[in-house]
Amino acid sequence: MNINNLKGSIVAITTPFKETGEIDFDTFDSLIEFHISNGTDGLVVCGTTGETPTLTDSEDAHLIEHAVKQINKRIPVIAGTGSNSTQECVAYSKKAQSLGVDAVLVVAPYYNKPTENGMYLHFSTVAQAIKIPIILYNVPGRTGSNISVKQVLRLANDYKNIIGIKEASGNLSVMGALIAGKPKGFSIYSGDDYTSFMSNCMGADGCISVIANVIPKEFHELMTLSINGEIDAARKLFYKYAKLMDLLFIESNPIPVKTALAHMGKLKEQFRAPLCPMEEKNKTLLIDELNKLGL
Repeated sequence: MNINNLKGSIVAITTPFKETGEIDFDTFDSLIEFHISNGTDGLVVCGTTGETPTLTDSEDAHLIEHAVKQINKRIPVIAGTGSNSTQECVAYSKKAQSLGVDAVLVVAPYYNKPTENGMYLHFSTVAQAIKIPIILYNVPGRTGSNISVKQVLRLANDYKNIIGIKEASGNLSVMGALIAGKPKGFSIYSGDDYTSFMSNCMGADGCISVIANVIPKEFHELMTLSINGEIDAARKLFYKYAKLMDLLFIESNPIPVKTALAHMGKLKEQFRAPLCPMEEKNKTLLIDELNKLGL
């Protein structure tokens, strides 16, 4: 499936667990069908929202393979394959490619804080090792490192299979610089739900989203309206769900979004340590807002 023109709402899907701690694949299939029936444009499996730091390598591979088979080319499947080891990132990306994903999402190396040259070396090595499209992922609040605009544009121009970036800094100045400087065909996705509407108005291509787990139909509509320049309708929809966007980050993602989905009856409220259930005061705020929205 060609994802070079992928736009809109791309969900970073949660990973449901059974009470035993195992992955709940039946519920995972139900979540996939929930998204497809409600207009979600693409799906990221094994991302941050999928609690991938707590998954084993074999669970990662099984989850990716399962998603590819269940979706069966109905929408694009993107696998998170990032690591702070370039060698491991290449191995994960090759494995995802062999399992049939449409693209990989590769986060900036975390913890070890590479230099500008090291950042370029990391992504260029991955790009040379695989044939499928690569979406860069910049989320300095989690990784402690940053892919500079200069390096993003250099990579975009040097490697045809580096086809986009998930920019999750929430910084609209960075978003503007990326949109202004990007080569033709390079996609810019917001990785921050709250600023995705504004980013699309600036010329972005949509959002790799957390809130889309909860309101897939409505978030798809928000992305479509804002990309198409229907600002009044998009603004109305944005403000309707703006408080929920905030509340889904009142604690570390994906704790609030899984709590919301459990309240909606979509999965069990199960996490893998070190993630844990929400504090009651925060949970009350979240559930009150869900109830106000009829969710």
